[in-house]
Amino acid sequence: MSYENIITDEVSSRLKNPIIKVLRDIKIDKILKKSNFVKKDGATTSTILLHFIFMIIINKKISEFIKYSKESLTKDIYYRALKSSKYNWQKMLMLSTVAFINKLKPLQNIKAVKVLILDDTNESKRGKKIEGVCDNLWSNKDKKTIRGINMVSLNYNDGYTNFMLDFAIKFNDKMKVKLEDFKNQYYHTSSASKRKQEGLKSKLEIAQNMVKRAIKAGIEVDYLLVDSWYSKPIFIKNIKDLGLDTVSRITNSPTAWQFSKRANNKQKTLTGIYRILSKSVSLKFANYNKIKYSYCSKILHHKTAGIVKVVFIKTHNKLIPILSTNIKLTDEKIIEIYKKRWNIEQGYKELREHFSFGKEENRIYEALIARITISFLSYNITSYINRINHEPQTIGGLFKDLECELTNLAISMEIFIEILTKISHKIETTKNNEEVNIFLAQLISSLRVTVKNQLDFMCES
Repeated sequence: MSYENIITDEVSSRLKNPIIKVLRDIKIDKILKKSNFVKKDGATTSTILLHFIFMIIINKKISEFIKYSKESLTKDIYYRALKSSKYNWQKMLMLSTVAFINKLKPLQNIKAVKVLILDDTNESKRGKKIEGVCDNLWSNKDKKTIRGINMVSLNYNDGYTNFMLDFAIKFNDKMKVKLEDFKNQYYHTSSASKRKQEGLKSKLEIAQNMVKRAIKAGIEVDYLLVDSWYSKPIFIKNIKDLGLDTVSRITNSPTAWQFSKRANNKQKTLTGIYRILSKSVSLKFANYNKIKYSYCSKILHHKTAGIVKVVFIKTHNKLIPILSTNIKLTDEKIIEIYKKRWNIEQGYKELREHFSFGKEENRIYEALIARITISFLSYNITSYINRINHEPQTIGGLFKDLECELTNLAISMEIFIEILTKISHKIETTKNNEEVNIFLAQLISSLRVTVKNQLDFMCES
């Protein structure tokens, strides 16, 4: 073996880009092809996607990344990819997440409860001409109505790892840009057009379709977790018909939930049922952080939702009913499972802090969808790397490590190659050691190819 091959093989064995390795492990090229990410010529869609992920990890905008990396593409290539109507970003996110989950199966605890978590969030947007932006959205974060996007999302949790599975932008009648005024009008069968039509449906229908897609994709879970807004009797029934049990908080409202009067149930409302129940059974006591509470339960019948078990949690000033369609679960297990719903809130927090979620600067609807999907995919990649590491850390900590690792690798290799290039030039000017000069030229060329294959981008040193 030549010295050139020995050196390049050694560099290749030590120079590892964790992002590229993960994408190769899940066979991202096949996933992109199935999701209609196809180009006839030029840079491959996998390369373009990889560059977008790098931009998020190293916190660079498109213009900054082009200046930062010698291996970057032209800005037109990136913008065309974001605005493409044929790319099925929804399918790509789902298939890649399924691949991550399948890869993790050997690490999963068979007894651990696996759940889908459904929730929505409102992200503030200032521009009046951003497609998909609506007024009068209530923000729990800001405690006021805002202008922004209302996003319904579906999350997977296996007890250790969170993945973002799916999302949709929900429109209301306060849209700043009407659907017919969107800049790009595509044929009704295109992925972009279908995504727009999805936003016109009710949140319950959007949520139900998300769960259907997850089940169809082969994701196996034990429960769906939702908050009180989604816990409508018809929604609970429809999810049960899909073969999935629900654990959810339900609103303590006499109009939303009225249960059947039976021999052992003299009251129809949740408040009335609890008032009698709390006097006839022994209450159990527990605490969550610094909050102390008592709880008890009862199996009830609802004309739409069917037979359910409701755990009544009573704090100092609140009655919190938690419903389960699996009536065999203990009270403690129902409470424990519902606590997992907090994972999606934590996921939103990490997405905002580290993965550019909510910071999208695109007016075009298709580009907005693409940007959010890339943020979710980057989050999923980081979650996956965190899980397979022997010493898992916080998502934020791992994100910073990835940023430093990618940057340092790229800069270090560029400096190394520049040093070899200068040595080669020095030897060339002396007109001696012709064999050494040829060797160095070949080595520099081989190293550039090796670094490109392993890192896929180089930095200005």
